[in-house]
Amino acid sequence: MRLIRRGIAVLGITAVLATGGCSTAALTTEAGQLDEVAAVTRDEALHALLPDDVKARGFIRLVTDASYAPMEYFAADGRTIIGFEPDLAAAIGQVLGIRVEMVVGAFSTAVDEVNAGTYDGVLSSMTDTAERRKKVDFVNYFYTGTSILVQRGNPHGIADLQDICGQAAATEKGTYHEGMLVRLRKECGSRKLTIHSLPTNADAMVELRSGRVAAVLQDYPPAAFVTTDQRTSAFFQLASDHQYEPGHFGIAVDRDNDDLRDCLRDALQRLIDSGVYNDLLARWELSASGVKAATINAG
Repeated sequence: MRLIRRGIAVLGITAVLATGGCSTAALTTEAGQLDEVAAVTRDEALHALLPDDVKARGFIRLVTDASYAPMEYFAADGRTIIGFEPDLAAAIGQVLGIRVEMVVGAFSTAVDEVNAGTYDGVLSSMTDTAERRKKVDFVNYFYTGTSILVQRGNPHGIADLQDICGQAAATEKGTYHEGMLVRLRKECGSRKLTIHSLPTNADAMVELRSGRVAAVLQDYPPAAFVTTDQRTSAFFQLASDHQYEPGHFGIAVDRDNDDLRDCLRDALQRLIDSGVYNDLLARWELSASGVKAATINAG
């Protein structure tokens, strides 16, 4: 997976680094715009339907863990969040006629922070699951499965999930992949599976690169990215081409925030209908994971 025109694939996203649930204005960045999104016009009817508190504030705040290229990650300046999801967020904001902030926070507490009102939503490659739907609704925008990442050379000979039994594996805390490993551990019997649940995806990758674990579970697009990107391909490879338990990603919104949820869905549908959504997928070489329609809770 070669990233296309990485230097210009950045939209008008405000990136804010959050500490302890609070943002710091000193780390706020405005980026440029893509031609594709510049052509998207504001939808006055959708703007009018935004929640009053969002319109009064003047922006939508979405929390993310920016360690998951090509979905969301920091540019070389260490401040600007780039990737498919920031591009998508900016395009949605352009349709709605409102600024979008991507706020860096902990994935494991993101849903609870949305329920507490700290953020308006989560946009961080979050899998839409029945368990999470007890707390949030999802606006679905992506579909993919899980891959197994191993060290280059595959020293432990891992070919499928069962081969992880008897080994140690790392994952980001609170992710769908952590749940997969917990379920797998119950099947391993006497071959004990040790799970390292870590604060960020970047932490899990350090564990794998250093040999402290034999495998990391990741969604296929980020896994393919690190195995082909020139900065990381010497260290990682896919155990196989198989994708496990495919499902939808969604923007997670509090279940009581129907107005914002529906505005986000309708803005996404406009991007799909206009072709901008497909252009953004193509820019990040993610076309195989696109959806045909914007749905709520996997439709």
